[in-house]
Amino acid sequence: MTTTPAQPASARQGLLARHPLVSYFLIAFAFTWALLFSVLLSKDGLGLLPYGVSPALASAIVPAGLFGPSLAALIVTAATEGRAGVGRWLRRIVRWRVGVQWYLFVLLGLPAVMVIGTLLRPGALASFDISALPSVLAYLGAFAFMVFLGGPLGEEPGWRGFALPRLQRLHGPLVGGLILGALWALWHLPGFLVPQRLPPSGTVMDFVRFAVALIALAYIIQFVFNDTGGSVLMAILTHATWNTFYSAALVEVFPAPAVVGSYLNLTIAGWVLALALIALTRGRLGYRPEAVQEPRVR
Repeated sequence: MTTTPAQPASARQGLLARHPLVSYFLIAFAFTWALLFSVLLSKDGLGLLPYGVSPALASAIVPAGLFGPSLAALIVTAATEGRAGVGRWLRRIVRWRVGVQWYLFVLLGLPAVMVIGTLLRPGALASFDISALPSVLAYLGAFAFMVFLGGPLGEEPGWRGFALPRLQRLHGPLVGGLILGALWALWHLPGFLVPQRLPPSGTVMDFVRFAVALIALAYIIQFVFNDTGGSVLMAILTHATWNTFYSAALVEVFPAPAVVGSYLNLTIAGWVLALALIALTRGRLGYRPEAVQEPRVR
């Protein structure tokens, strides 16, 4: 009688090493969706599970779920590259020496484009209310909250810090960015299953418009990330600017139904900028293959 020896730890870790991208996305989706669906399917959501989730508990579960992408990146990086790989990953998150022009582009240029896209919506200009503009202190408070609890810190070390370099190496910047943008949008799907429950939320068409806008934003963040030498910090700030300016300023200053009740203005603004960047960089979006050290594995 023969027995099959147990796999050594190195062999089990080899599964992650051979398929880091697949493993990454599976872990990111599983962690986030498990937490969000625990709220959405409860008595206080769709009512399909026999327990309730208080607003206080939901307010803790939802932000925790947003850290799925970063947690997945940490797990796969630690398992496949060890302590040295985790150190490289962490250093990209705090890479801040990128030139002042990038801070101006992210913090001022992106909101300007969002305003232009909004002005193209019917009734937007007529609804303009400068008195609704938040104070600098209020905006900075909203920005800080968005960075830490609104998604950017929980997402960007994973989406851009881990997945993007590998997707670009495998598929090139345009296709790789499209794949990431589509999966990033799909990851947000639970928020749209119960309208007005989790931001972002809305109808099926709202999700379609949101997804199209998010793919454009993915290309914009990709350009910033690539051209700043892989700074995840700048990706975090770009993501936070998009979210904060929309929620804390844009819909307040332009309260027209075509702006507040639709993601179409973001879709317009995002694609105007994304297509301009794609054209100006001839589709490279700042990508330099020689600067990428990630292995060609899925």
